[in-house]
Amino acid sequence: MLKNQPWLRLGNDIRVEYEQCVREGRDVAGYEGIVNAFVAADNELVFRNEAAVEALAAVMASEPIRGDFPYEEPSDLPAILSASPSAEKAPLLPDLPDDETLMDRLRGAWIGRIAGCLLGKPVEGWRRDRLWPVLKATGNWPMKGYILKSAFTPELIEEHKLWTGACFADNVRYASPVDDDTNYTTFALKLVSRYGRDFTPADVAEGWLSWIPAFATCTAERAAYRNIAAGLLPPDTATRKNPYREWIGAQIRGDFFGYINPGDPRAAAEMAFRDASISHVKNGIYGEMFIAAMIAAAAVESNIRAVIETGLAYIPAKSRLAADVREIAALYDAGKSADQIIEHIHTRFNEYSANDWCYTNSNAMIVTMALLCGGGDFGTSVCLAVQSCFDTDCNGATVGSIVGIRNGESAIDPYWSAPFEKRLYTSIEGYNLVEVRDLAKATFDLIRK
Repeated sequence: MLKNQPWLRLGNDIRVEYEQCVREGRDVAGYEGIVNAFVAADNELVFRNEAAVEALAAVMASEPIRGDFPYEEPSDLPAILSASPSAEKAPLLPDLPDDETLMDRLRGAWIGRIAGCLLGKPVEGWRRDRLWPVLKATGNWPMKGYILKSAFTPELIEEHKLWTGACFADNVRYASPVDDDTNYTTFALKLVSRYGRDFTPADVAEGWLSWIPAFATCTAERAAYRNIAAGLLPPDTATRKNPYREWIGAQIRGDFFGYINPGDPRAAAEMAFRDASISHVKNGIYGEMFIAAMIAAAAVESNIRAVIETGLAYIPAKSRLAADVREIAALYDAGKSADQIIEHIHTRFNEYSANDWCYTNSNAMIVTMALLCGGGDFGTSVCLAVQSCFDTDCNGATVGSIVGIRNGESAIDPYWSAPFEKRLYTSIEGYNLVEVRDLAKATFDLIRK
């Protein structure tokens, strides 16, 4: 039923709004009782009182930031760049490679994103108490490759209520299935092709309504889509009835802006801001800027730590995201293993909480861990990202993109592209079935244009 479609109304997600306000440093403790009352109320009653829920959300979101909140987190580009480490402090990046090498890296980026997404897609939403036993029972622990339906015994299917029709690698035929993680990368290609490199947030909003079906969006993107369709303009589209404004949605949309700015992380980050600001604020925006800048760096820089430091150079130094990424880097520097760092992330964040599971920062921490502990090896890196749980397809895709553009197609085992034969289905108008070679060529042409 339409009324039960998620992310269109606040409804019981008023709890998400409350938790989001707490995360932003707002003093909203006095509202917790009424929030809990709405959460406990009958769904139909909440549905009929959407206006009251919206009013409560607006009041909480307008509360001032606590005086003891230690972070500085603007949402406009000049202030973001002012609060970020200067470009002079970013690692010095090598020059662009020759055209043949660049094309190889662009194909690697697209293959990496698609393969990483496909690795995590069939287990999206699985928590550790489900994913890890399945991996162990199928001889895939530590994770080293795709999860195969053919590896499931009848007992395993029954014990873990496995749906064998899901897009496990041996169920995939001809092309990788539609997913929002690859939709937005393809959308960005169409966006820049249509509007040019100077596209605006309003162009992004117009493109969404023109080229993306509403129900192909999730969480913050669906809330923003609703707001755009109602006539709001960016950046207001990011805040009205959108408790998901620091969730991972923008972080999965930044890859292409890195692809078309190899060696120019500032340009990549600025494009990512224009995209992110229609649906996200603060760390939600920074997540997309961080990823785009890292990909732009990885196109020319093989040192993983330098890639991460480049990403950090373009987000506010005193943000929660910068602190969380540096926390993972410090654990790695202290000699902690991937397993220990994963356990630390699960201690910091509760994967059974939607607000933690889908939060930009928890997933960016997983991406950082996978990059550092993966050591530049494609398979190891994407498997660490997915094995960690939280948003498995998002993190697999992001890590695949970064390591893919770093290594190039020629260094990625054909095993990873074999299930989808270097093809992709999307929901983007005019791009329903696309070939990696065509996506990479179109990306290359935009770089050289």
